[in-house]
Amino acid sequence: MQGAVLVAIAAAIGNLLQGWDNATIAGAVLYIKREFRLETQPAVEGLVVATSLMGATVITTFSGPVSDSVGRRPMLIASSLLYFAGGLVMLWSPTVEVLLLARLVDGFGVGLAVTLVPVYISETAPPEIRGLLNTLPQFTGSLGMFFSYCMIFYMTLAAGGPSWRLMLGVLSVPSLAYLALTVLYLPESPRWLVSKGRMKEARAVLQMLRGRDDVAGEMALLVEGLGSGGDTVIEEYVLGPAEDQEQQQQQDQQQQQVVTLYGPEQGLSWVAQQVQQGSVLGSALELATSSSRQGSMYEQLKDPVVTLLGSVHDKMPGDAAAAAAGSSTLFPNLGSMLSVAERPGDWDEESALPPDEDEEDEEEEYLSDDPLHAPLLSRQSTDVETNKPQNSSMTGAGETASTMGIGGGWQLAWKWTEKVGPDGVKRGAVKRMYLHEDDSSSSGAGPEYVHAAALVSRSMLYTKGVMIGQSPTPAFENPPDTTTNKQEARWRELLEPGVRRALLCGVMIQILQQFSGINGVLYYTPQILDQAGVSVLLSSLGLSADSTSILISGLTTLLMLPSIGLAMRLMDVSGRRSLLLWTIPVLIAALLVLIVANVVSMPTTLHAALSTGSVIVYFCCFVMGFGPIPNILCAEIFPTRVRGLCIAICSLTFWLGDIAVTYSLPVMLSSVGLAGVFGFYAVVCCLALVFVYVKVPETKGFPLEVIIEFFNIGAKATPTTEHRT
Repeated sequence: MQGAVLVAIAAAIGNLLQGWDNATIAGAVLYIKREFRLETQPAVEGLVVATSLMGATVITTFSGPVSDSVGRRPMLIASSLLYFAGGLVMLWSPTVEVLLLARLVDGFGVGLAVTLVPVYISETAPPEIRGLLNTLPQFTGSLGMFFSYCMIFYMTLAAGGPSWRLMLGVLSVPSLAYLALTVLYLPESPRWLVSKGRMKEARAVLQMLRGRDDVAGEMALLVEGLGSGGDTVIEEYVLGPAEDQEQQQQQDQQQQQVVTLYGPEQGLSWVAQQVQQGSVLGSALELATSSSRQGSMYEQLKDPVVTLLGSVHDKMPGDAAAAAAGSSTLFPNLGSMLSVAERPGDWDEESALPPDEDEEDEEEEYLSDDPLHAPLLSRQSTDVETNKPQNSSMTGAGETASTMGIGGGWQLAWKWTEKVGPDGVKRGAVKRMYLHEDDSSSSGAGPEYVHAAALVSRSMLYTKGVMIGQSPTPAFENPPDTTTNKQEARWRELLEPGVRRALLCGVMIQILQQFSGINGVLYYTPQILDQAGVSVLLSSLGLSADSTSILISGLTTLLMLPSIGLAMRLMDVSGRRSLLLWTIPVLIAALLVLIVANVVSMPTTLHAALSTGSVIVYFCCFVMGFGPIPNILCAEIFPTRVRGLCIAICSLTFWLGDIAVTYSLPVMLSSVGLAGVFGFYAVVCCLALVFVYVKVPETKGFPLEVIIEFFNIGAKATPTTEHRT
């Protein structure tokens, strides 16, 4: 996974520059207002700081749709160029108007980095360490702030005072390094490449990111992720060795629903018998559906997606171990059955078959007299001349499938069902299955059998006009275009139930994060530390008031780094949802202590100790949970086709909430006081805790394409208004 880690670190430098910029403007504004005499013009002083925020808000509106059209990498390159240009203009800045223009350009770079870096990391990281790598932007952002405070503190010690232009202009130096990395090292997102039909490039990028040549399983997964998934259903299977030829023919005659699985070794085949008994996943769906219709108010509010994903994490065996080890085989009893097989031939757009223009049915395809072509089998087990799988029966109502690991204990499989219609023509349809081992016992089955749940939907890899066994689809020969109609279709796709449900989750978690109090606590921190005597102690060392203020801010930022490091370790072990449920109550407790410290009369020493301790605890818990997780979740829960657009909507919510909180804070302080402000933030944190508990699912270790399928299923499990009435 070295390739994915290095790419994530390089991309996260964009957030380091954001943190650097936030800290430098906080220090430089002390000297800017003196040179331009802004003490009597607080509105202009506020604009110097807020213009960057406005630029980020504006650019976010366009960044998502544009990144869906031109790619993630060009947008990161544009971000580095904007950082560089903004830094150069700030270094010059002869007037306050020029400075405001420079801050606007710099804000454009900030907006692109904050919006797209989490998306880029999510689309390049393997599921097993995606949470860890997506916490890197939070870590590098705080690290950038700390480095910047160290630089500013050193500059404030210089005789004659520091140059604020140099403070701000230094941003151009690390932005050049970021530009070099984005141009020379960062690859394009493989998911975006697949969405545009550029299969050779996507395969090469995946091979670099995963450090291996065999990426057929993940390539197939990325293609399947392009589907809408609106018809996804949960089915249950018992997997085991294939019966002998005579027994299998008898099963076919009895019209049993059997899926044949082929392994990479000569002569091995396995079957999956569809069953009706309740698996953990199927039972969870039934429970969520019945509760949402007839349960208590809490059960009706609880999102079925939370129940479904929770059932996978809580009750299905081997999940944590497989995620930690990066294993892709969760069916140990079947050995090589689910091993990733080598795909015959090259898988690229040049070898695609032309679509059948005369075919009218997208779900069913006409079958010739040739038996079924078996996909993704090794050369040893497949007749390459005719693409006929050996040692298997392909008659009657049987079904066939091929499987491969896709990470997080999930297997990707296809089943090919064929039947003779009333007109005597043999027809078939291809379905995609995401399989996961279940801990339910398969009644009466031997130890070599495994019970598994499957998310089944229409396949995107094998579509209209392409027989199974022919690797690319017509979409790869004719990649999706970016015409106006396609753009309109992309906007309409936001109204699909699964996407709409995921978007609501992403937008709400961003709003609640902004109103949870982080801006207010940051605003109040210097005053708290001053009351604790920290500023007096530092002043006794001969430091100026400016140097003392900068050093206090740097120490506050330094406290965050170990907590973020711990969060990186826990993000893929405990999970996103669990971290939120653990840390938000601590945020509430810290805010309540701050309220008590400002309302109740107490000795100065006790007041300082309580206030300082509460601020430290608040910061540490915030950067472990509510700081990074909203961006991580938003980068994971949307389908590839509209991920950029959905992320832009969530990021726009983030920036608008940031502006609202920043500008409402002085008004709230003057009207309800500091205790009232912290009380409001505590109430919001309570609402956030309830929202996370009932609406935010656990996504650790799941492939991105599997996560959105659960949102699609959850949307169907929730009754409509008509059903309720």
